[in-house]
Amino acid sequence: MEPKLHPALTVSNIKTYVPVILQKDSTHYTTWKTLFKVHCQIYEVLDHLAAKPAAASASTATDSDKDKASAAAAETLWKQLDAVVLQWIYATISTPLLHTILQPGQTAHDAWNVIESEFNDNKNTRDIFLGQEFANLCLENFSSMADCCQHAKHLAD
Repeated sequence: MEPKLHPALTVSNIKTYVPVILQKDSTHYTTWKTLFKVHCQIYEVLDHLAAKPAAASASTATDSDKDKASAAAAETLWKQLDAVVLQWIYATISTPLLHTILQPGQTAHDAWNVIESEFNDNKNTRDIFLGQEFANLCLENFSSMADCCQHAKHLAD
């Protein structure tokens, strides 16, 4: 029987689903994170943003060759899906942010945590940045009052 193709392997353009490119000084982190997690949930890879479950205990002599082959196939699929999710992360962040978070041998979980730390560990700096941006809101910079209010709401979020 032919193995079923995992849904995540069918995504050809992540930017269709996560149209926000996360920038280092962006106010869009919450939006990006929410869209990304929804996408991962739909494509059954949300678990790759969390720590990988501990590997099963070492094989015993009673394990059948079929069980070993099945475990090896599952491990191979896990690594492939993790690389897909990592690729999605890299494709939806700016080049400067990519250079900040990129590490050899990185898993999707590792990259997710580094990005989260980048945005959450700088809360005081970000508060000042967002406060200044909010204070400088000017209706004339927007095409409508609704756009201005939407931007103000986004900053508040």
